[in-house]
Amino acid sequence: MEPQTDTSTGQVAEPALSDHIAFDHVFSLAGKVALITGGGSGIGFDIARCMVEAGATVIITGRREQPLQDAVETLGERAHYEVNDVTERARLGELVATIEQTHGPIDILVNNAGINMKKPALEVTDEDFDRIVHTNLNSVFSLTRACASRMIERGSGSIIMISSMAAYYGIDRVAAYAASKSGVEGMVKVLASEFSGRGVRVNAIAPGFIETAMSKTAMGGDPDRFARAMRRTPMGKFGKPDDIGWAAVFLASDAARYVTGASLPVDGGNSIGF
Repeated sequence: MEPQTDTSTGQVAEPALSDHIAFDHVFSLAGKVALITGGGSGIGFDIARCMVEAGATVIITGRREQPLQDAVETLGERAHYEVNDVTERARLGELVATIEQTHGPIDILVNNAGINMKKPALEVTDEDFDRIVHTNLNSVFSLTRACASRMIERGSGSIIMISSMAAYYGIDRVAAYAASKSGVEGMVKVLASEFSGRGVRVNAIAPGFIETAMSKTAMGGDPDRFARAMRRTPMGKFGKPDDIGWAAVFLASDAARYVTGASLPVDGGNSIGF
């Protein structure tokens, strides 16, 4: 279908998505290169798995090589890894350059790597707070800047941040984590405002309570916290890691081509529960 001119504005309107991209292609990531930090385990691994299934070439990063090797073996031939510590910000430009030289231009960045700490606010030291914010916010900005500068030159790209329910409402004993994720939410809005007109979309996913080894450990030792989480989750259950993975595929795909600056709760209704 050819583009049509709106006679009232004189602007050329693109055909509707359904007019020129088949349904089975609109969610496809075939031919795309995705960089996923912290992709060797947990939610990051399932984001990588879903993107591989959607056709992308995926590069996962992490500090420990063995989990990355194991993950790539499971993910298959379109998965690769680079050992990297996102907190070493001076090396992130080199990481991006190496990936692009080896695998091609990065089309998708998923800032998944992060750390948490559960401690009463009055017991959180300055060092504790700085460590969480440095990993979850400062490093995310540095890697995003390194990737976005190249994406903007090419006029296309999708950047996905991993936020949290801790940025949506007050959760006790996670002051540093909540501050870092609230910063991510603000950064998404600003970067989307700056980058979207240049072809690069920026969005966030805010996971609710998801079944991971980390969450099971945290909730297993705090039954009251588990009960409260379930009471305010209308669906009454934990989500699965691939619930986050498929949401990431959507945001990275052409199906979300007009979505930017958004924070998508994938939480069973937790963010709106009473």
